[in-house]
Amino acid sequence: MAGFSAATAAPPMLSTSATHIFEDDVTPAVSLPDSQRSPDQIHIRYEIDRTVAEIKRGRWKRIALQFPDSMLPDAPTVFESLTKHLHRAKSLDSESKQRVSDHLPHADKELVDTRHESYAEKLSILADTSYGACCVDEIAAEHVDADVVVHYGRACLSPTVRLPVIHVFTIQPLATNLVTKSFKSTYPDRDQSIILMSDVTYAGHLPQISEMLREQGYSSIFTTDIVHDPLSPLPNRTVPESVRLDASNLKEWRLFHVSDPADSLLLTLASRVSSIHVFPTTVAPTTHALAALAVSSTIALRRRYALLTSVSTASIFGILINTLSVKHYLHIVEHVKSCISAAGKKSYTFVVGKINAAKVANFSEIGAWVVIGCWESSLIDSKDFWKPILTPFELELALKSDDERVWTGEWKSDFQAVLQEAKGLPNGGASVKFDTHAKGPSTDSLDGDLDSEPESVPPEFDLRTGRYTANSRPMHGQSRANNPQGQHRGQRSDLALIRRPKHEVATIGNQVSPGAEFLRSNRIWKGLGSDFDIEYDLSEGRDSTAIEEGRSGLARGYLTAHSSTRT
Repeated sequence: MAGFSAATAAPPMLSTSATHIFEDDVTPAVSLPDSQRSPDQIHIRYEIDRTVAEIKRGRWKRIALQFPDSMLPDAPTVFESLTKHLHRAKSLDSESKQRVSDHLPHADKELVDTRHESYAEKLSILADTSYGACCVDEIAAEHVDADVVVHYGRACLSPTVRLPVIHVFTIQPLATNLVTKSFKSTYPDRDQSIILMSDVTYAGHLPQISEMLREQGYSSIFTTDIVHDPLSPLPNRTVPESVRLDASNLKEWRLFHVSDPADSLLLTLASRVSSIHVFPTTVAPTTHALAALAVSSTIALRRRYALLTSVSTASIFGILINTLSVKHYLHIVEHVKSCISAAGKKSYTFVVGKINAAKVANFSEIGAWVVIGCWESSLIDSKDFWKPILTPFELELALKSDDERVWTGEWKSDFQAVLQEAKGLPNGGASVKFDTHAKGPSTDSLDGDLDSEPESVPPEFDLRTGRYTANSRPMHGQSRANNPQGQHRGQRSDLALIRRPKHEVATIGNQVSPGAEFLRSNRIWKGLGSDFDIEYDLSEGRDSTAIEEGRSGLARGYLTAHSSTRT
């Protein structure tokens, strides 16, 4: 790995003297690339001229620079280069205005001076992202009151909510001659219909590669361009004319992808194109052409399908919000809540920042998780997590019954497609206007079907263990069972807090909380003070537990109330 020595020095023992720590020659974990890249290379790679031109065109004063962790060592150099070129552009504008005003009458000079405001741009570096590095961090940018965000590196290109964005994908070096050699060895038939695609950081090399291949007789090559459209048959890429007219025609095309695609992109493309070959860019370039690897997502799709079928009997779902910037993320949260509620299950919403196994493991009552994020970060496929993590598309399949669930091999990563299907529109339809006041399904419609005949519901069995599951739909039948007196329909029962009866859990809105039931029946430790019973909960009319005086004094020796001996 770059930045590490071949023989890493062992860390000193804890008993080692402090002087030895400073004398030990420790190799830094990451070496600054300033010595490796010249200012001209930084200028070209980070597209300084284009960035300055767009900032001046938008007349933005406060600019936030968002870098991924791998590019943070370059951030100070980019900051200084942008500051210098913005100041130079401002000086040129001032000289231009001065030359124009010299040829105008006195009255027009005052008009020119008042119309052209003089301001200095303020740049800020966002040193850490709230969520994934591929998404624009609008929350951090608003902390510095930014007018625009300059996003560097790989990007999911998901539409934002609040701020405009300047995407700088950075220009990565690529041996185009080796790519063409690998392409020719992969596709010897020059009449095949092939789509040439790459990661956004290598997209600038595709026109040159395409031109070299056409000169060698490949006439049926389509080179993709970057567009901001995650719902495209090729996410965020242009498609051939035949595919634009009919998306099913994409099955007739083969895909040659430069650089390893994201897992979510690979699963999305696997069911749409005929075959996929990937030219690796993670290995060091050599003089010999690297063979393009044929990739298949069959095993990954089987694992995802097994994952979603395993949670069909889960009674409690956790909704993990993994973005606060992607457009319509609140609408998909409400849609997911409605789907879970309509299935008779319970959902809880969590905002935990960057998702890791330690955070979600704190909630053992959750049977499965649903991630709300961009189309790249929604797919979390790791064995470190205790409970399965699904996407909104997979959740809809998991909530269907066994006779309705049909697995076609298609996989969708963008939740916008799920919302459009819920509205009855095709993937390529026009933009949808969502009702911000939309609510989930009414419980009144469920009372007559589910609460009246709970015995008629077919039994459910866990596919992993084969055991009968009795509480997979805990919210079915609760509203009427907990409301024997027939509360008036117009009363806001969801705001009523009922005192907990003896040996029962608290109910809110006349519905039993599965999370509280899990806490009461399954968890051993329930927080501070849970190791003794409170008297007023056991019997009405009794005095509460007497207050006792505890220890006092310093930590080196406490004094108890009944003894003068230090402990």
